[in-house]
Amino acid sequence: MQVEETKNEGLSREFSITIPGDDIEGRVSARLTEIAATVKMPGFRPGKVPIPLLRKQYGPSVIGEVLERAISDTTAETLREKNLRPAMKPKIHITEFDEGKDLKFTMAVEIMPNIEAPDFGAIELERLVVDVNDVVVGEAITRMAEEQRAFEATDEDRASTEDDALLVDFTGRVDGDEFAGGAAKDFVIELNAQSFIPGFVEQMIGAKAGETRTITVTFPDDYAAEDLAGKEAQFEVVVKELRVSKPLEVNDDLAKAAGLESLDAMKAAVKERLTSEYASISRMRLKRGLLDKLAELSTFDVPEGMVENEFTQIWQNLTGVPIHDHDHDAGGHDHGDHEEARPDPVVQARFKQFLEESGKSEDEIKDEYRVIADRRVRLGLLLTETGRGNNISVADEELNRAVANEARRFPGQERQVLEFYQKDAAAREQLRAPLFEDKVVDFILELAKITDQTVTGDELLADPDDDNEAGAGEDEQKQAASMEETVKQKPAAKKKPAAKKK
Repeated sequence: MQVEETKNEGLSREFSITIPGDDIEGRVSARLTEIAATVKMPGFRPGKVPIPLLRKQYGPSVIGEVLERAISDTTAETLREKNLRPAMKPKIHITEFDEGKDLKFTMAVEIMPNIEAPDFGAIELERLVVDVNDVVVGEAITRMAEEQRAFEATDEDRASTEDDALLVDFTGRVDGDEFAGGAAKDFVIELNAQSFIPGFVEQMIGAKAGETRTITVTFPDDYAAEDLAGKEAQFEVVVKELRVSKPLEVNDDLAKAAGLESLDAMKAAVKERLTSEYASISRMRLKRGLLDKLAELSTFDVPEGMVENEFTQIWQNLTGVPIHDHDHDAGGHDHGDHEEARPDPVVQARFKQFLEESGKSEDEIKDEYRVIADRRVRLGLLLTETGRGNNISVADEELNRAVANEARRFPGQERQVLEFYQKDAAAREQLRAPLFEDKVVDFILELAKITDQTVTGDELLADPDDDNEAGAGEDEQKQAASMEETVKQKPAAKKKPAAKKK
């Protein structure tokens, strides 16, 4: 075997490799001998089929198999001898081969960078902490009572406001004709609701009991009823009653309505939930701050191929358009594989809207997400290397707990979920990755200098900037959305009239 290095630039290496024809022929003969021991052919006893006959029948497939194995073995040997750690699978290109002659090919590979971890003990971070005291708990319960307010009829002769509700009958028409779901009687409209067709509620603010209004709205283009999507409609609305809001009183009855024994029990439940939620968000904010610091301190080169793969995945998720970045001439590729990788029209429409609202070109957006891809790869390499260097790993017990937690997210389907993860190693690795990352982050946080700062809940929930590239921003919003849900109980869903969004 002859190996010549033809490129050594940054993390890129290329080699020209030659495997002697005698070596290839020896491998082919050995493989044919193995086949001869088991193959059955008419007119020959088992194990007695002549090699030339086997070569004629099986030669092309055996040569292909031998070349693949020879290239794989030689590639691994070259990387081992050169003490190179590949960042990705090497790219192979056969430059010359004829049966009985030398095999010549090139190997292009990006290697892992030399990663020197920063001094974690010198990293200074600020942890935001919320004191969940009686005042905070009381304010949370008061907000819950206000959100669960009831409306009662009033004889006040006045125009309605955003804080009121109206009892109405309405009939909707498109092009003068009534349509299915476009009418309702004794329907209550809360005038601060966001669940109606844009413009419907706004045109009802100021209406008085006994008044009839005709309002004009346009159904959204993505309205569920396709025959109404994008069309203009007129609604004749008869206001039968003005209703004023009356927040529920904060007492034992409020707690019992939420399924708790008393107001004290409600306070304890809210305190426990808020403490847990705030701690979780504080942890995410602290992790975000750490990752920002690590990104600044990580100045090593990153493999361009890894960044490009990460960007491709991000861009596909963002645009809904699959990207095929393989070499169609490389062989071993079935174009039928693309059938399932079709554009997602919903994601495409969302991206188009995002692009219009951003005021930026697609190329500008791509540049921004390439920076994000570089950051993700850089941090991933640093955390992986830190974990390896400090013997950090995810135990099977920890992974099994994660699988069980995932199964609990699907009530009634737990068995199927467990079986899925038992059979799919790749899916288990997807669960293992965030567990490993969190363990490495915890390891670094133990070494870093952390100062606690007491803040309000609103200050904790506020995103420090509009750039949620690290993913923390979205998680924080999810956490915030679940805040104060401790004692809320959602009513059963009712069929929505067409005046409401779908």
